[in-house]
Amino acid sequence: MEFLLFVLAAAFVYYIVPARYQWIVLLVFSYIFYAAAGVKLLFFLLFTTLTTYGTARWIDAVNSTDEDRKSKKIRKRRILIAGLLLNFGMLALLKYSNFTITNFNALFHKNFALLNLALPLGISFYTFQSMGYLIDVYWGRFRAEKNPFRFALFVSFFPQLLQGPIGRFDKLAHQFFEEHSFDLIRVEHGLQRMMWGYFQKLVLADRAGVIVTEVFGNYSDYHGMTIVAAVLMYSIQLYGDFSGGMDVVLGVAEIFGITLDENFRQPYFSISITDFWHRWHITLGTWMKDYIFYPISLSHWMNRFGKITKKKFGKQTGRVIPVALANIIVFLVVGIWHGAAWKYLMYGFYNGALIALANLLAPVNRRAFEVFHIDDKSRAWHVFRILRTFLLVNISWYFDIAVSLGASFAMMRATFRDFTFRTLTDGSLLNLGLAGKDFIILAFGCAVLFIVSVLRENGVNIRESLDRKPLAVRWCAYFALVLSLPVFGYILLGGGGFIYAQF
Repeated sequence: MEFLLFVLAAAFVYYIVPARYQWIVLLVFSYIFYAAAGVKLLFFLLFTTLTTYGTARWIDAVNSTDEDRKSKKIRKRRILIAGLLLNFGMLALLKYSNFTITNFNALFHKNFALLNLALPLGISFYTFQSMGYLIDVYWGRFRAEKNPFRFALFVSFFPQLLQGPIGRFDKLAHQFFEEHSFDLIRVEHGLQRMMWGYFQKLVLADRAGVIVTEVFGNYSDYHGMTIVAAVLMYSIQLYGDFSGGMDVVLGVAEIFGITLDENFRQPYFSISITDFWHRWHITLGTWMKDYIFYPISLSHWMNRFGKITKKKFGKQTGRVIPVALANIIVFLVVGIWHGAAWKYLMYGFYNGALIALANLLAPVNRRAFEVFHIDDKSRAWHVFRILRTFLLVNISWYFDIAVSLGASFAMMRATFRDFTFRTLTDGSLLNLGLAGKDFIILAFGCAVLFIVSVLRENGVNIRESLDRKPLAVRWCAYFALVLSLPVFGYILLGGGGFIYAQF
């Protein structure tokens, strides 16, 4: 309720001030929002803002000098590296220092004390967004923003500050600074999307999270189908929490006339792990592709490595191996981005290795289709690929949610111990923190989510379709959605928070 009142106050001021001052209203409310998490944490947000602004302007200044092209390139690269080291160094210091110290102590039998460092909310998101901007300026995609306050809004825009999506300056800057008049339809659409996000979060995610917390927090007490049920619940929790959070974020931004990038596109309908990462946390995937995968793939050393592999393994396989290696490197970075723990590194390696293996085995698969006369365009094969990908994704959740890497493997082994489907019917699941009615609500909520996802997958724009309905039908849908939150929502005392805000 505090957040909804905050958005209401921000929107009220936003639309009553002269239009040329609207971006200033967004900046002020964004800093108030972040300061609410702790005034001291503003230092880190300001550090990223000022260092990125300064280095980008410096690169622009070098472009204006009379130096030869080679000298400019060397200077700009040095400035870029300085900016990247400052910001990624700060991120590494806050996020990975204790992980490094713990592993150093274990490896060399030392006893260095851990650091008592605060991890600012959303630091990975606004750092990656800022560094993407800096690299784009270095590549000459656009000029650096001259106004430091306008750039500060790009870094701190409050709806996306804590969990993304990771935006691009060239897509957002003109939206932030152009004038927006009040549009009732746009505000109505924004509120619709917010309520749909809260439905996913409160009705599905927080309720499913009860079982996830119980089983993964006490993993040694459970085995078999109980663990499988918990992993499936985590699929519901994580998607409902993160995708629901994104819908809230995009809905709030829409109220202010800002269109942010979509971050999810029915990921559980993916037909491969590659497809999954084109649909899940889309802006992180595109960031990794543009700023890590392509630079690595096109680098001089990777080109030399490709020539070596072509000589040793033939032209076709030799061409795929460097791409596979680049994918593994990228997903190791994705794992590190998620957190300072070996389980996250394994999570990244698992996804990267599956994508690399799929690329390497592509010729074998094509030959198998021919030999066994498999129609890869058939509906049955499509459904099989969806189910196969969903299974592989759920295996990755063992690494993502378990308390440690060792616990991940222990739970995998326990999954096959005393496995029986009777667990689903003998009442065992009712001892995990949820009552029978909660499972009914979960089933109903998942059915609604599935129907909406199928419609979206088939190109149906639900909000536009709803706009064409009679007024009475529209308002019945609104009331049903709004009332579902207090009636069916699993309201946690003090609020449940969002999972990805911790990253």
